[in-house]
Amino acid sequence: MDVDAAFVKSKRGILKIAEMVTLFIAFVCFAAASRPEFIAATLLELLIIALLLLLYLLKLNKSLTFFFWPFIDVFNSAFAAFYFIVLSVWALSTSVVTGTVVGGVVGLVSVVLLCVDGCLLAKNITFNISRHEAPSQDKQ
Repeated sequence: MDVDAAFVKSKRGILKIAEMVTLFIAFVCFAAASRPEFIAATLLELLIIALLLLLYLLKLNKSLTFFFWPFIDVFNSAFAAFYFIVLSVWALSTSVVTGTVVGGVVGLVSVVLLCVDGCLLAKNITFNISRHEAPSQDKQ
């Protein structure tokens, strides 16, 4: 199995790792505050991002071609960003427990990272157009 070490050093790799770190911190905060509804959602998204990171790190996206992985990644980023906005605002507005408040704030940081990751990837997606045929931004 071939490992793509350059992915970890790329912008998207660093963003994926930062997303995992912030989601793990939010998970720990929610677990310390004993809020199972927040724990489950945070852990699920943490696992999804870990699987996507593993997919790109092991270059499985090139051998499993029956899915369009960039689109799945953008969809996950958009859905998770929306979901974590709702979850974080709910956590911040309904709790006075420090762990839940900190988890909500870190969840909002995760939303920013998810939006940046989704936007960077969405800019690079071209549907059946090679890069040299895509219209460049230089021409006016």
